[in-house]
Formats: sequence, C-alpha cells, structure tokens
Amino acid sequence: MATLQSTRAASIGLVFPGQGSQSVGMGRALVEADPSIRILYEEASSILRYDIGALCFEGPVERLNLTEYTQPALLVSSIAALQAFKPLGIAPIAVAGHSLGEYSALVAAGGMTYCEAVAIVQKRGRYMAEAVPPGTGLVAALLGLSVDVVKEVCREASSVGVVAAANFNSPGQIVIAGEKAAVERAIELAKAKGCKKAIPLPVSVPVHTPLMQKAADRLAGDLAAITWSDLKTPLINNAEARAITKAGDIQASLVRQLPSSVLWEDSVKTMAAMGVTTFVEVGPGTVLSGLIKRILPDAVTLNVNDPKSLEATLKTLSVSREP
Repeated sequence: MATLQSTRAASIGLVFPGQGSQSVGMGRALVEADPSIRILYEEASSILRYDIGALCFEGPVERLNLTEYTQPALLVSSIAALQAFKPLGIAPIAVAGHSLGEYSALVAAGGMTYCEAVAIVQKRGRYMAEAVPPGTGLVAALLGLSVDVVKEVCREASSVGVVAAANFNSPGQIVIAGEKAAVERAIELAKAKGCKKAIPLPVSVPVHTPLMQKAADRLAGDLAAITWSDLKTPLINNAEARAITKAGDIQASLVRQLPSSVLWEDSVKTMAAMGVTTFVEVGPGTVLSGLIKRILPDAVTLNVNDPKSLEATLKTLSVSREP
C-alpha cells in the first residue's frame, strides 16, 4: 500500500506523450521490475496480431517509427507506466495527452477501456498512413519564432502545397507539417525570418493538418462504435484546450483532433488555471516535461517511464510505501 504524505497531491496533473517520444527499449525496465505489467503487452499483442513487446523492447527502430506501429507502441508503453504509478492512489486534478497521448489520457480518466484504446489507435495509425502516399509528407519543429510569424510562413509556403502549424507546443517551439515540398519551403522562409533551428521529427505522416481529414472521416465510424464513459478526471482536449468530462463529448473531440492543430501550450495553461502545479509525464521520454517548463517555468515536472524515474517521482511527491 502507498500513502501520500504531501499536500502536492491536490495539485497534480498527468500528461501522456505522443509520437516522437518513442525509442527502442521503452518499457522494458518497468516489465523487468514488475512482471505483472507484461500482461498489458500480451493483451495488446493479441489485439494487434503481432508482438508489441518485442517491437518496443528490441525494435527495429525503422518499424517503430512508422505511425501504424508507433501509436500502439506508445499507448501500451504509457499505460504500462500508468500501471506502475496507479497503485500509489494519487488522484490528479486533470489529465491531458499530446496527440496520440490523448488516447492514453482517456484510458487513465476512465473514458474507454485499455483494449478499446489499443484497437482504435491501430486503426488511427493505419488510416493516417493511408491518407498520404509514403514519403510525401514532412514534419518539422521550428524554434524561435512567434505564432504569427509561423502562420505567415505557412500561408506563403502554401503556394507550393499543403503546410500548416500542427502543434503549438510552447513559446518559441511550433511544429509544422504537410506536403514535403511545402514544408521545405516553409523552413526556408522561416530561416529567413529568424528561425533559430528547424528540426525534422521522426513522425512518418503530416498529422494535425488538413491532409488528415480523410483519416478523420474514416476514424469517425470506428469511434462511433465505442461505448464511451463519463470521465472520472477532466481531460483537457487538444483541439480546443478545454476540459471534457462527458462521454458524449469525447468522440467528436477526437475526430476534430486529427486534422486540427494541437493546442498544447494552451492545454498546459488550462491545467494550471484548474490548480495543477505538478505535472507528471507518464510514458516514454521527457519531451512534454521540457515543453511544460518553457510554458510554466515555476511548475514542477516529474516522470514515470522506468523504475528509476518512478522512485524519483515518489520521493518528490513524498509517497511512502507501507506494508
């Protein structure tokens, strides 16, 4: 049994990572420390019809970085981290997930079952991959530009093809995505306007752009077949950065999410306005923690992605395990 001794528990929010946070070996240490977590990988493998544990633990990285594999892998790894953290009895004020991570957050908040989430993100990944021909899309992070300048750059580059601001991640970090030639043109224009750095991202499709509307339309039918539940914890959604609690609001929000920008900076600010001062990133990597520190320099950011980070988080939260 775990006992929470800190008042910080009353100010915790959970956040779940999206594509770009994956790495070969993710989740392995948690499974080795707690073999009961392996059941999550076995359940997912039976749904996916391939060994998701082997892909997460051993790769190859080329396959792991393909969106139809990345998405289930990240969801399973995030819920594995949640299972390690959950027995501590910490009740968050709110949850949020970055893009794909919104599905992990929905599982955490009780909106859908784990098995439903595994099945739907596999379809989401496949529909996204099929929405654009392989190799024709590009995703890149632009550093050091304002929102208005990035929007202007995308408008100018649109003469070459589809390009849009996909993620408003933090002050000075905005992700653009679209057709390869248009994104490359946008990067040229961005550098001419003072962009400090343009970083190509390991995401195989231009998500959160109008190019994903076809995928969203296909996904809508599958989402409609899920029996959603009211959320036990408010979820701050990507599309509008507003709190959702009702089952009836989830499906439409997820359909809107796919072709729309991820309003991550606004989402973090919404969580802060609800009283969150400590953000626990549950799942692979520390990408969201870095973004949150840029958005809210005074926020406490913690992680749960392996036994070491779990213990460090427990220590910071003053959680003691009692027999």
